Amino acid sequence: MLDNLGVKAPTARKTGTTIAGIVFKDGVILGADTRATEDTIVADKNCSKIHYIAPNIYCCGAGTAADTEYVTDLISSQIQLHSLNTGRQARIVTSLRMLKQRLFRYQGYISAALVLGGVDFSGPHLHTVYPHGSTDSLPYVTMGSGSLAAMAVFESRYRPDMELEEAKQLVRDGIAAGIFNDLGSGSNVDLCVITKDGVDYIRPYDVANLKGERQGRYTYKRGTTAVLTKKVTPIVVDVTQTRVEPMEM
Repeated sequence: MLDNLGVKAPTARKTGTTIAGIVFKDGVILGADTRATEDTIVADKNCSKIHYIAPNIYCCGAGTAADTEYVTDLISSQIQLHSLNTGRQARIVTSLRMLKQRLFRYQGYISAALVLGGVDFSGPHLHTVYPHGSTDSLPYVTMGSGSLAAMAVFESRYRPDMELEEAKQLVRDGIAAGIFNDLGSGSNVDLCVITKDGVDYIRPYDVANLKGERQGRYTYKRGTTAVLTKKVTPIVVDVTQTRVEPMEM
């Protein structure tokens, strides 16, 4: 209908991100790149895509930055209120249910694809949450435009009960695969290690793209570009004097 009226229909905004997570021997490791894009422009080279939900739960976000920030902040506040009301540590499945119900209500129009991970009394848990509300529970997951590159690394090298350093290196390599094979992902690798003993948010864990040195000078002498015409317009300013008198009390 819009096309028939000569109005250009709105198009979907392509976003770029690589986020991932794995379950290892002692907990969960989440990883993300740090490039924020605005169409073909790199808007931010070092943004944080791993969001706080609760002291034992964190969430990686891909999609529209405002949507991922909003929905994770909202669920984080609801989880905190839930913990205060019950007097218990937040469960990962509780935040998962809150997220999926919130996103399903908007039928995918909240562009937030999430990787949710944490450790509670029942052990480590890792989930993906799609923008329309469907979820998966898997030992290793990837999302975002660089997810295929990261998944290729995970499928070739993941194994159950990995040690901490080996698991961190695997997540790093998965995110780096997304950085180097997806134009929407780039810059650094952030990791978040969640165990029953606490959280280690490493930002950055690795600087994948080091900024190179400028090869030449791009300044030119005055007069290099010819001035074809010159016009000076004087600005006339009327000055009005004002005086403030004290108010009688």
